[in-house]
Amino acid sequence: MPKSRIRKKADYTPPPSSRQATGIKLTNRSWVAPVMLAMFVIGLAWIVVFYVTDGSLPIDALDNWNIVVGFGFIAAGFGVSTQWK
Repeated sequence: MPKSRIRKKADYTPPPSSRQATGIKLTNRSWVAPVMLAMFVIGLAWIVVFYVTDGSLPIDALDNWNIVVGFGFIAAGFGVSTQWK
């Protein structure tokens, strides 16, 4: 079987000083966990208060939509959790 040719010329690699930044900036995400947990707790507390007070609290005018508000806080907590690294 014939031998393959050996590459005589090295691949071009640009010098380290001319490389451009990738544009990805690492940020401090220490705020994510407390905000996420706060959203979960607020949503859970909202729903529990609604059931314990037989619908008169937290906002009487919303009636059964208070459950949607509580689950909205919980969903927002899940949304914030996607930022956690």
